[in-house]
Amino acid sequence: MIHEILDQLTNTPLATAIREGDIWFPWLETVHVLAVTLVFGTIVMVDLRLLGLRGYRVSTAAVIHELVPWTWGAFVLAVVSGSALFVSKAETYADNTFFRLKMAALLFAGLNMMIFHLGAYRSISDWDTASIRPLGARLAGGLSLACWLAVLCCGRWIGFTLSSF
Repeated sequence: MIHEILDQLTNTPLATAIREGDIWFPWLETVHVLAVTLVFGTIVMVDLRLLGLRGYRVSTAAVIHELVPWTWGAFVLAVVSGSALFVSKAETYADNTFFRLKMAALLFAGLNMMIFHLGAYRSISDWDTASIRPLGARLAGGLSLACWLAVLCCGRWIGFTLSSF
């Protein structure tokens, strides 16, 4: 059933144009890499704050408030461009170990963010200017960094592997 769906995705006119055209795949890949870079950069700035790296003039809450729209905008662009890349060779990507690991890391990053926002973030006004962050904030920052590094590394390896090991 899954392979039939993946085969249908791969045989859509859009997927064929991306796969067989000279320009679509490189442009989509460029947009995807730039979007992921922006996502990672904004998340790293927040995560380092959660780990206790102090900024000079701006609170952690203000950094989060200012960067989240950029993060989400870039994330949407990464998902759209990544989805277009995926459909061009859906079965090949779906069978790729590093693609699966990247998707798992994205899932864990999302769960980590949700837990942070339901937990430590709710009391950010209590600890935002403290020299030591609560354990929940530090764990969220550390886990987020680990997940996003895994996303980047696995994403890079997808291009070097054609199938799972």
